This record gives sequence, structure tokens and C-alpha cells, in this order.
Amino acid sequence: MRTDKDNASRPAIAPLLLAISVGATSLLSATTASALSELQKTPGLSDGAASGQSGNKPATSPATPSGIPSPGPLIDKPATQGSDTTPGAQDASKPVDVIYDITKVPEPVRRMREQIVEAAASGDLERLRPLLGTGATQTQVTVGEPTDDPISALKDLSGDPDGDEILAIMLDIISTGFVHVGQGTAEEMYVWPYFAEKDLKALTPPERVELLRIVTAGDLADMQEFGGYNFYRLGITADGKWKYFTAGD
Repeated sequence: MRTDKDNASRPAIAPLLLAISVGATSLLSATTASALSELQKTPGLSDGAASGQSGNKPATSPATPSGIPSPGPLIDKPATQGSDTTPGAQDASKPVDVIYDITKVPEPVRRMREQIVEAAASGDLERLRPLLGTGATQTQVTVGEPTDDPISALKDLSGDPDGDEILAIMLDIISTGFVHVGQGTAEEMYVWPYFAEKDLKALTPPERVELLRIVTAGDLADMQEFGGYNFYRLGITADGKWKYFTAGD
């Protein structure tokens, strides 16, 4: 059994532990302060980096004057990437100027169009013959080699023996809006329908309806997959010559 004498001879434990704890804390604080001081003096590190604001990741791209990093290679894409190269598609910087007012074209063009309309509406294919020309100036009605008899060729293209269907198609084509192409060149021409010069994937709803008056929905889908209009088109030169009436691209 311990007596008061025994307790008096033992040193006080609590004050001793407190002293050791205070000493250890002081030593740790001094070591940490020294380490931070050395880190702040490390060459190549800014104050922000030393304080841990940017972490340990090295910079991967130069900074702009505003301090914002420039885009990396995967973000900084070439300006030309993504341009539309679909066959038949139009350059977005050169929109198609569709014309509906026939009074805006030269008199020879108006006169030839009027004669074509009158001949086609008559139901008599032969009435087109004087308009088709002969020799080197003969209207092209077939793709490839020219034909000696364009009226016979048109009749062969028609779904009926008299050529009524091809006359109806001709009327439909020349009744649409049209475009003026090749201005200032030897190929200057007025072309019907304007779809021949337009990106079919960019048609507005009214334009789709207008095109579907000429072709079927299945034809339109095929043309969009193909990349351009490939049904009949009609061209008249600026001096009033009927240049062609052909189907294809």
C-alpha cells in the first residue's frame, strides 16, 4: 500500500508531459516554416505556384497577354475544316439568286421562253422544231453525241408515243424560278429550274414543295443522296438561243 511519502517522492507526471508536447509542437512549426521558406525560394516558381495555386502540373501551352492559355492543338482547328464539299452543293458565300420576274431578263431571252411555252402548250411536238436550230447551234436534247433529229429524240424520251409527256415536263420546268449564271463569260445563260444550281439539302419548305411539283419524293431523296439536281433543265443564252434541254447532272 502506497503512502503519501511514496507519492511525494515521485516527480509530477502531468507537467512533464505538457512540457514535452509544447517542445515538440515548437520544433514541428519551425521545421514547417523552414520548408515553406525554402519552397518559396525555389528558382522558376512564381509566388502563385509556390503557394499551391496552380498545383504541380506543368504548363502545356503559352499564355495569352490576358493570362488565359492559348487553345491546344485539338481545339485550335484549321479555319477550313468542315467545309461542304458535297458534289453539287453551292458555296455558302455565293448564295443562289433565284429570279421569278421574267421582265428582268433581256428581250431575246423573254421571247425564246415565250415561244417554247406556246409550242409546248399546243401539244404538237413539231412546233418546237424551228426553235431547236440546226448544225452547230442546234439545241442539245441528249447527253453525249448530238442527234440528227432532236424532235425524234424528244419523242423517244417521252413516256408516250406522241411526246405529250416531254412537253408537259418542259412546261413544268420553264414555269419555275430560274438563275442567271456565267455573267460576263461566253457561258452566260439563264437556267430553269433554279434547283440545278442550288444545294438540295438546304431547301426551305416552300422550295421543297416547288421542287416536288416537278419530281417525286423518291426522286428528291435520290437527288439529295447523289448531291445535286439531276432531272431535266433548260438553258437559254443571253442572246436568246435555246442552248439545251437535257436531264442529268
